Amino acid sequence: MKTHLLHIKNMVCPRCVEAVQSLLTKAGYQPTHVTLGRAQLAPTTPADPKEVAPLLQAAGFDLLLDRAEQLTEQIKAVLQDYLEHLRTAQAPLTTSAYLADRFATTYSHLSKVFSRTANLTIEKYLIRMKIERVKEMLSYGEMTLVQIADHLRYSSGQHLSNQFRQVVGCSVSEFRRMLVPERLSLDALG
Repeated sequence: MKTHLLHIKNMVCPRCVEAVQSLLTKAGYQPTHVTLGRAQLAPTTPADPKEVAPLLQAAGFDLLLDRAEQLTEQIKAVLQDYLEHLRTAQAPLTTSAYLADRFATTYSHLSKVFSRTANLTIEKYLIRMKIERVKEMLSYGEMTLVQIADHLRYSSGQHLSNQFRQVVGCSVSEFRRMLVPERLSLDALG
């Protein structure tokens, strides 16, 4: 069965969008719109998932055929937007309200699907995302821990510090002393 809409796993940044666009174009498809987790193909070039999957896998992406996996990847992409919302909104929405609004469904449903397919909760995934962002900011050395905590809407620098230690296994000070901080790519979070 050929399709015009591909759901793709492990697309986590604008470079991934460019890579998938280029990959599909080189393979003879005509992508009309590529975003995080999705590629829309022109009606004249539908794709057979069995043919496209190996091309994507060779570049580190996976084709999603299961609806639950598709929704989980969409939630991950929206959580990227949510981090920006946290940073810029005067009165940011809670994670549950933000996701329920974006998907026009209950947070409970989203949470159940996500937990089942990703093997961790939305909250734990969001914490991992935030800690990876903290690692990035720390590696730049431009902000204090309190500024980073404020930037990511932590209640305090101490709260961020405690969460950092739980997730990373070392203190912020120990992390800063490392010559080469170990960071994970967002697609490796789970």
